[in-house]
Amino acid sequence: MEFKHVSVLLEETIESLNIKEDGIYVDGTLGGGGHSYEILKRLSSKGRLIGIDQDTSALEAASERLKEFNNVTYVHNNFYNIDEILEELNIEKVDGIMMDLGVSSYQLDEAERGFSYMKDAPLDMRMDRDSDTSAYDIVNLYSEDQLYRIIKEYGEDNFAKRIAKFIVQKREKFPIKTTLELVDIIRSAIPARFQKDGHPAKRTFQAIRIEVNKELQILDKAVEDSINRLNKGGRLSIITFHSLEDRKIKVKFKQLEDPCTCPPDFPICACGKKPLVKIISRKPIEPSKEEIANNSRSKSAKLRVAERI
Repeated sequence: MEFKHVSVLLEETIESLNIKEDGIYVDGTLGGGGHSYEILKRLSSKGRLIGIDQDTSALEAASERLKEFNNVTYVHNNFYNIDEILEELNIEKVDGIMMDLGVSSYQLDEAERGFSYMKDAPLDMRMDRDSDTSAYDIVNLYSEDQLYRIIKEYGEDNFAKRIAKFIVQKREKFPIKTTLELVDIIRSAIPARFQKDGHPAKRTFQAIRIEVNKELQILDKAVEDSINRLNKGGRLSIITFHSLEDRKIKVKFKQLEDPCTCPPDFPICACGKKPLVKIISRKPIEPSKEEIANNSRSKSAKLRVAERI
């Protein structure tokens, strides 16, 4: 299947990076290479792009799309390891970093990846296919309390307790192997009158995907390491797709802008912690009505930007 992905908030993200033609930039979630293509168009031969992705299918697709450029370095890894990646490349500082935290259209549409609750497939959901833990492991091996926690916390589902209970009851008879088997269990756990607003499995699938890929756990370190690798004036631009990610980025940016831990009544700062960034986007940048009309998957996207000082 061809790797297809429509880049979200494309113009806004590129503009937010304040690209210098001889700068070094990192696309921490290369995907199909849409954002990277626009970055590379603005770089001279002296500029450089580092493209990181944990999905080998994405790297293959991006390398084909970006084949006209010879100033790209492809890295099969997770942006969580950006510090180590740049260290191995002997790059001390860069001029801009972007991350698109969404699941690609390709990953959603390719049934065998197991991300979609609309298509029957093995329970997988791994963005990195070399990862040891899949959705199957979580659904069949996590305790009822663990399942409840992730569905409630990551899926924000009011029926998390019932869903976890129904999953455990069903798997006592036989393992839950496919996406549509899981969808049927979720449907049976949620009363019919509450299934009118969107697909009933959406929140649980989101929660399991986040747990499989450790999406929230890696963000704090990734943001801190990215900021520490930016030149003065360099920017970190991050696109999120659900409230948990956006809230985490918002809080982290605020902590980096105002890291002082002194009590509010202290007349002067005694902790000595200095701001590392200034926040460029106080409110998240959201897609235009036109973009949402052309790409419904962009509807929940939010872009936040911070600049190294």
